[in-house]
Amino acid sequence: MNQETENPEEQDDDQELYEHYRVSADKGQAPLRIDKFLMNRIENATRSKIQQAAENGNVLVNDKPVKSNYKVKPFDVITVVFAHPPREIELIPQNIPIDIVYEDEDIIIVNKQSGMVVHPGYGNYKGTLVNALVYHFQQLPVSKSGATLNVSEKSKEQALLRPGLVHRLDKNTTGIMVVAKSEIAMMKLAKDFFDRNLDRKYNALVWGDFEENEGTITGNIGRHLKDRKLMDVFPPDSEFGKHAVTHYKVLERFGYVTLIECKLETGRTHQIRAHLQHIGHSLFNDDTYGGNRILKGTTFAKYKQFVENCFTLLPRQALHAKSLGFNHPVTGKYIHFDSELPEDMQAVIQKWRGYTISNALEE
Repeated sequence: MNQETENPEEQDDDQELYEHYRVSADKGQAPLRIDKFLMNRIENATRSKIQQAAENGNVLVNDKPVKSNYKVKPFDVITVVFAHPPREIELIPQNIPIDIVYEDEDIIIVNKQSGMVVHPGYGNYKGTLVNALVYHFQQLPVSKSGATLNVSEKSKEQALLRPGLVHRLDKNTTGIMVVAKSEIAMMKLAKDFFDRNLDRKYNALVWGDFEENEGTITGNIGRHLKDRKLMDVFPPDSEFGKHAVTHYKVLERFGYVTLIECKLETGRTHQIRAHLQHIGHSLFNDDTYGGNRILKGTTFAKYKQFVENCFTLLPRQALHAKSLGFNHPVTGKYIHFDSELPEDMQAVIQKWRGYTISNALEE
């Protein structure tokens, strides 16, 4: 919703309108104002912008304009239209080094590094994983339409969607990702992710200790109602957010922090980060969800300096996509890929091991 709207009264009657967003309400949808409904489904949208779009006649329900106080009902089809096409992103091939774990005719497995944005978007139109992949592949399927994007030095096609991608990792999250190289791989992998028919495991260093060795976090994930840059956790029966489940298991305890394994049953934006903050175990040095300050431990200056040194070694959230297993989209054979923890996480974990041993000896 970052485009300026035009007043429909000033437009020609037969001027073409372009669809920017489309979403369908499911059969269990409770009555909810359309501005609130869209806030939870359109990234970076604000309520005021949605209300302005509705006032200008750009919000449609079942192809008819509605005002912002319209109550969404089951099976409603909501579209947001404007008189200009969505911003097109030029996919520029860039020779950016990427860690390729495996590649065949249909898929590529990448071990994403920290600091790399996955796909072009606002403020990040170059230097992304997609730019690197376009250079590497020279040909990628486009995720939504299934059309093929051909790229050469002389001719760079325009694309509105994320080529080859069926999932994503946050900029500062590292680890294993799968990218489709063929149309059939794109369709089958997208269905596997939608049906949760795969095995994804993450390693995370989090603040605090756990009473149990394993557990499950269940809670809807949706945009924070006051800060749209954040995701928040809502009750499972809430009208806000989408159903999300994270399973965790303790791998190693360090007293004030804990190394855990997370297994995703769903794949929502910032799911692990938001879920763990929700239960009081923010990711170590996660500046978005409060883990970039001392949440557990002593008040001694020596301890404070130790943690600050750890933050310097690991200047990001301590989250790594450790492994990914799925049935190959063409051969049907189960394949599994694992990765080593990145050096920054290994270094900080080793420091915590040393700190724990030192404290135990002193006692």
